[in-house]
Order: sequence, then C-alpha cells, then structure tokens
Amino acid sequence: MPAARGAPTPAPRPLRADARRNRDAVLRAARETFEEDGVLASLDGIALRAGVGNATLYRNFPTRDDLLAAVMEDYIGTALAEAEELARAHPPREALVEWLVLLTWQLRIWHDLPFCVATAYDDPESPLYSACNPLLVRTGDLLDAAKSSGDAVDAVTRDEVFELATTLSWGVDRFGDDERAGRRRVEMGTAGIFA
Repeated sequence: MPAARGAPTPAPRPLRADARRNRDAVLRAARETFEEDGVLASLDGIALRAGVGNATLYRNFPTRDDLLAAVMEDYIGTALAEAEELARAHPPREALVEWLVLLTWQLRIWHDLPFCVATAYDDPESPLYSACNPLLVRTGDLLDAAKSSGDAVDAVTRDEVFELATTLSWGVDRFGDDERAGRRRVEMGTAGIFA
C-alpha cells in the first residue's frame, strides 16, 4: 500500500551483511582500479577484481557515474574540510588560490576523472552532479569572499572558476605534472580571476 500523501518517506532498509560486504568489495576494487587504470577502466574488470558478478555491481551501481560518485565521496569530504580550514586560516585571495590548487590536484587524482567531471557536473540527472555540487558551492563561497575583499574580479562566476579548475586538472593529468608543476599551472591559469 503506498504511503499517504504528505506522509514521511520510509527510510531505506539497511543492506544485509553479505550485500554490504559485496558493495564494499566493489568500492574497494573500483578505487584500486581507478588508481591503476583511470576512471574509464572496464566495469566488468572491477566486478571480477571484487570477486562478484556483473549483476551485483550493476545492482549497486547502475552506471559508471553512480560508481564513480560513490568512490569519490571520501575524497570530496576531505577536500571540503580542507576548504573550510583554508577559509579560516588565510586571507580571501590566498584561500581561493590554495583551494584552486587543491581542487585541481584532487580532480586529477585518477586518470580521466577531469573528463568525467566536465561531462556531468552540471547535469542534475547525473550522480556526479550531486557529488560535485558541494565542490562548486565551496568554490563559489571562496570566490565571493575574494570578491568582497576586492581581490577577485566581480564578473567572474563560480561556474567559470570551477570549469577552469577542471580544465587545468585535465592538463595536470595529461601532462603528468607533479605537485609543483601543477601548482604553477594553476597559478598561471587562474591569474585572470584576480583583480
């Protein structure tokens, strides 16, 4: 019987222990595979590595973006905590610069991740939209603070800045930059954001 209109939606039932183990195994295998082969690696290969059937993988993660969003959760949480610390510890311009360096570096953590983010971050139907939206919001917060302090150009939008960081991340990924080279690429590429 359907829930009455206006009634709270029942909480999803927790996974059985074996289903939870399978889901965790898929996430672990995906993380390892993404680190080795990039995010466009075979999903069938991830299922094999996890020791589960393809049906189990697709039952938990119907699309590559579903799987990628789930694997990114921890990384995004860490990045957001670091952004909060940057905002507390640095003046607005420096906080934004450091955030853009961090964001660019994090988005290149796995080969082809910038490509996947660029194709999905503004599509509300994509699971990556939900995963990336907090990063976009945090970028906007730091950009607004830099605008308020007179350090950033008023005409620049948070979407433009996020897209620029994603583009720079693609370059860092493709050219195999180490952290120092990545920082230089970001500092040169984002100079036009600042007043």
